Amino acid sequence: MGGKRRQPSERPPPPPPPPVTMRQTDNGSEISCCLKYTMFGFNVIFWLIGASVLGVGLWAWSEKGTLDNFTQATSIPLDPAMVFVVVGGVIFVLGFSGCIGALRENIYFLKFFAVFLTMMFLAELAVGVLGFIKRDWVETQLNTFVLDSIVAYRDDPDFQDIIDGLQQNLECCGATSYTDWDMNMYFNCSLVDQGVPEACGVPFSCCIEDTSEVVNTQCGYDVRNSDKFSGIVDNVIYTKGCVTMFKEWLEDNLIFVAAMILAIIVLQLLAIGFSKSLISDINRQKALWYRRP
Repeated sequence: MGGKRRQPSERPPPPPPPPVTMRQTDNGSEISCCLKYTMFGFNVIFWLIGASVLGVGLWAWSEKGTLDNFTQATSIPLDPAMVFVVVGGVIFVLGFSGCIGALRENIYFLKFFAVFLTMMFLAELAVGVLGFIKRDWVETQLNTFVLDSIVAYRDDPDFQDIIDGLQQNLECCGATSYTDWDMNMYFNCSLVDQGVPEACGVPFSCCIEDTSEVVNTQCGYDVRNSDKFSGIVDNVIYTKGCVTMFKEWLEDNLIFVAAMILAIIVLQLLAIGFSKSLISDINRQKALWYRRP
């Protein structure tokens, strides 16, 4: 009556659109919390495992004095402590980058995680293919490694435990035969005249398991000395080489080994896929964040 009347055709102006946030996309969806925290949780576990393995390796090095004289780690074919340090370090770095990248939605950490894991997968694939094609070469290298291990048997207590465990579990002795132990300076037959007890013998881990209450830890003494040993060698020690027994173990457990390899491959591909998906979500959110109406 006193003011201006609104024409019937006019409508109130629409409300302003809600501001675009880092967590919202065009269709109202958000970064998958399930994907984000699943990846975060698994990487926290791997991060802690890697830290534990790395800590054990560094502790073993400190106990053996390797940290003071690093050349000790290269004096044997394979230092078990070095394996712990390398494997633990890789798992620690991967777990840390995946954990922080997922939690903080950091693209750089996630890209590092994805690229590192992809390179590992491709390297494993290449090693597997080459190992299948060059099986004879792999067997030769394995035989050489076991022979070098026999030579360095007493150089490192951890390494000695690994060789003993290998021979006991595979029920083998030496690389190709129990006579390979003549390459070790403590078991060489040339020391018989010097009265060395282990001369012309084999380690206790080569002995066939004794079920009696009193275990004879000297069962491997003089088994390669025909002048002193009058028994049947096959009844006292394992005579087959560890390379041969390892091949037989692989053939007998082929399904189990294939299943383990497949499980590792699937886990790696899932981790790569999850990280790529999370990176795509974050990039989409950033594009909307910087978009101006």
